[in-house]
Amino acid sequence: MHRTRLAILVVLAVAAVALAGCSQGAVPAAQDVQPADVEPVEGTALSIVTLTEQAAERLGIETTRVEPGQAGGTIVPYSAVLYDADGGTWVYTNPAGLTFVRASISVVDIDGDVARLSNGPAAGTGIATVGIAELFGAEMGVGDPE
Repeated sequence: MHRTRLAILVVLAVAAVALAGCSQGAVPAAQDVQPADVEPVEGTALSIVTLTEQAAERLGIETTRVEPGQAGGTIVPYSAVLYDADGGTWVYTNPAGLTFVRASISVVDIDGDVARLSNGPAAGTGIATVGIAELFGAEMGVGDPE
């Protein structure tokens, strides 16, 4: 019985030394760098979302341009279309660099991976095709601790 207690003490001592070696030193405070800057568009319920380069890279942001349609409307990749909780349809325009602004659209029909629009940004306007759900989350403050 004495040997059993001694063996338990030895195991506990080894475990304590091993765990002490695993402890981390002081961890520097996290920098207050936000992946996206969100600024309201005055007079609307929209916001301008500006991503950092690192955030855009992590999200895999890709863009393209609105194309003219054959029957007078415009076309966009279906991947660019965002549906909100109320059934509204949107795209994120890309006016410059890593800046995005949500714009309302009216979808006439969807043919494969192309959405035909009767209303929305003009042909030639830059839009996001990848990362739109994340842009929407940033705009709406999803995950924002405030």
